[in-house]
Amino acid sequence: MQKLILIILFAFIGLTPSNAQFGKLLDKAKDSKIVKKAKELTGDEGNLDISGGLKEALEKGIDEAVTSLSEKDGYLESPYKIMLPEEAKTVVDKLKFVPGFNNTEEKLIQKMNEAAEFAAKEATPIFVDAIKNMSFDDAKKILFGEEDAATRYLDNSARNSLYDAFLPVIQDALDQVNARSYWTTVVEKYNTLPFVKKVNPQLDDHVNDNALNGLFGLIEVKEKGIREDIDQRTSPLLKDVFGQLDNK
Repeated sequence: MQKLILIILFAFIGLTPSNAQFGKLLDKAKDSKIVKKAKELTGDEGNLDISGGLKEALEKGIDEAVTSLSEKDGYLESPYKIMLPEEAKTVVDKLKFVPGFNNTEEKLIQKMNEAAEFAAKEATPIFVDAIKNMSFDDAKKILFGEEDAATRYLDNSARNSLYDAFLPVIQDALDQVNARSYWTTVVEKYNTLPFVKKVNPQLDDHVNDNALNGLFGLIEVKEKGIREDIDQRTSPLLKDVFGQLDNK
């Protein structure tokens, strides 16, 4: 049972900008607290197959999450598309009939989602840390928990660190796609209109929050799929582990 609990942890998650970088992170993860604890409990290092099993399970998550969201239009053409915050929507609605600003909303949405694509690549080391810090009790709860138990654990343990890591990337990315300068121009124009309350809504936090929501949303979909769909268990290791769960 201990072996199953360990392996299941890594089947639910996995985000990385490249398989090469991820391999290095996995090598570092071999000496993590949970791996050491599992060795103590099982007394059988070989059966744990940490190098192969961990990498195989995580790479499945990689293909579904980071590759999807970090590619061109990965957010924009997904269910996790980032829309304008409400205050910004008010601004662009007022400017629709001002020459030169009629397609402001479309431009801003495009730029915000491009920024989120850049940030998605930053998640890998933070999720690896979350795995390393997972206790054995956490593992048991995840294994036999709700269909989103792993996602909720990661959300609770990693979101703050992800937020801090994402924010400067989001800010730089917004600058790279000229979103912040364009937004400044839009707000300045809006504030010259008669009878409107002057505003200065910030895009950074809004894009950051929604970029993270998209990542966790896709992880949840992946987790549910592995739990429920035999066809998504694409290796003997995953089939063995989740086959046991089918009969719990």
